[in-house]
Amino acid sequence: MLHFKRIEKLTRLLSSNGLDAIFAGPSTDLEYLADLRLFDDERPKGLLISKAGKVFALTPMLYGEEMRIALGNEAVIKIWADHEGFRRAFVEGANEIGVTGGRIAINDGVKAVDLIEMKTALDAEYVNGAHSLAPLRRVKEDDELENLRRAGEIADMVMEDISKFIAAGQTEREIQETLVKLFAKRGCETLSFPPIVASGPNGSMPHYQDNARTLCDGDFVVIDMGCRYNGYCSDMTRTFCVGEPTDEMKQVYAIVLEAQKAGEAAVQKGASGQDVDRAARRVINDAGYGEYFLNRLGHGVGIAIHEDPYIIEGNGLPLEPGNVFSVEPGIYLAGKFGVRIENIVAVRPDGTAEPLNKFTREMIVIP
Repeated sequence: MLHFKRIEKLTRLLSSNGLDAIFAGPSTDLEYLADLRLFDDERPKGLLISKAGKVFALTPMLYGEEMRIALGNEAVIKIWADHEGFRRAFVEGANEIGVTGGRIAINDGVKAVDLIEMKTALDAEYVNGAHSLAPLRRVKEDDELENLRRAGEIADMVMEDISKFIAAGQTEREIQETLVKLFAKRGCETLSFPPIVASGPNGSMPHYQDNARTLCDGDFVVIDMGCRYNGYCSDMTRTFCVGEPTDEMKQVYAIVLEAQKAGEAAVQKGASGQDVDRAARRVINDAGYGEYFLNRLGHGVGIAIHEDPYIIEGNGLPLEPGNVFSVEPGIYLAGKFGVRIENIVAVRPDGTAEPLNKFTREMIVIP
C-alpha cells in the first residue's frame, strides 16, 4: 500500500532539491513509503517516484504477484524475466511516468552494479539519495510514535525477564537464545538486530558478536537488544553484574549512569544532537574516562535501527518534536569490562525527552 501523504511530502523535497525522481531499492525507505519488504536477492527491484508523484514499480517475474498485491492499481508495474535482465522494464516504466532523464536520486537499497546498468539504460544524472527521505523519516507521526512506544514496552518486559535468567555458569549463547524466545513470547514480529550479550572482558567491545564465553562471578554482562513492532524498532542496553562488583566497577557504572541521565536531561527546546552528545560526554570526560567512550551518544530509531537524527558532535540541527533516538553512553576498558546504558527517547511537543524505556537503570547485582 502506497502512503500517499508521505509521497506527497517526498515530491516537495525532490522539487526543492532539484531532483526529477528517486529510485528506492529494497530498504526501510520502501517500508516507509509503501509497506514493501522485499527479499534482497541479486535481482534489481524497487520503486521509481517522480517529482510529480507518479510511481513505477520495477519487479522481477519472481516477485510480480506480491508487488501487484501490495500496490494494486496505484503504480505502474513493469515485470522483467531472469533471462532478459531489467533494463527494458526500467526504461519503459520510467518513461511511462514521465522520467526520461534529468536528475535521479538513488537510495542505499540499490547495488552499485545495478546502478551501472541503469546508467547505460537511461541517460540521466544519478545522484546520491541515501538520505533523501531523512527530513521526512526523522519526524515521527503519531501512529509511528505509538508503535515505537509499544516496541519499547516489549523491550522493557524482556529485559526484566532476562534479568531473572542470568546466572554464573551460563554461556553468552544461552542468554542470546533465551532472549529470542522471550521476544517471541511477548508478541514481537522479529528482532531489530541480533542480540549482543558481552560478558566480562568481552564487554569492552561495543558490538561484540561472539557468544562462547561462560559467565563467571564478578562479571559485568552488557545486554543490547530490541524488537520490531508493526515494523518499528526498539533498542535497549543494560549492564548487569554477576556477583559483587569491585569498587572500580561501581565507580564506572555510576559515571555511565550519570552521563546517561545528563544526556536525557539535555533534550530541551532548541537543543541540537551535538548539545546532547556534549552533555553526556562531559560527565565521562570530567571523570577521566573520556578516551574510553568510543561511540557517538546516539542514533535515530524508527523503521530502521539506525537513522536520523544522529546524536553526535557536528550535528548542530535543532531537535524537533517527533524525533526519536538513543541515549547510550559507555565506558569500555579493554581486557577488563565495559558498561553501557541505553534508553530510546522521543522528543515531546515541549522539546523535552520522553523515555520509551522504563526498566531500571540502576545496577542490578545477580546473586
